[in-house]
Amino acid sequence: MEGKQIIAVTNRNLCTRPFLQVMEELAQKELKTIVLREKDLPEKEYEKLAGRCLEICQKTGADLTIHNFISAARNLGVKKIHLPYSVFLKEADTLGDFDSVSTSIHKPEEVLHAQELGADFVFAGHIFETDCKKGLAPRGLGFLKKVLENARIPVYGIGGIHENNYQQVLDAGAAGICMMSEFMK
Repeated sequence: MEGKQIIAVTNRNLCTRPFLQVMEELAQKELKTIVLREKDLPEKEYEKLAGRCLEICQKTGADLTIHNFISAARNLGVKKIHLPYSVFLKEADTLGDFDSVSTSIHKPEEVLHAQELGADFVFAGHIFETDCKKGLAPRGLGFLKKVLENARIPVYGIGGIHENNYQQVLDAGAAGICMMSEFMK
């Protein structure tokens, strides 16, 4: 699989090694981007961590995407933002200064709204069972195919994707995959 088809999504709480060491390893890989998704952090702490991650990425030329915190992205000069769908809907018309805007969708019709509002690509999921969504049934490849029927923008599958099942996501027509657990361990 080509590296530009893979998006790494972080969750430092899953790391078995120091998080910044994991970031250094990710920054060495050929990835489309690294989404710094540290949902448990308040914005100021997130921005501080994002600054350290940005330094790591700048050393290797790796691409960093800020998750959720628009002000932090602007303060750090990061031009790529990934937003939860509800935040994206509210903020879509204020994001013109970003080079790349993406969002996560959980219903097939949401891709229509996302592309109308200017999203460059979406994450669709969760496709497979995952510990990150314990107790929630996966939406499956059928869901992904329904999303793709209406998509005019790239769609990346997310949720429970690993080396033994990623090809199914690509075969369904996704532009690529997002992986979290595989990279954090």
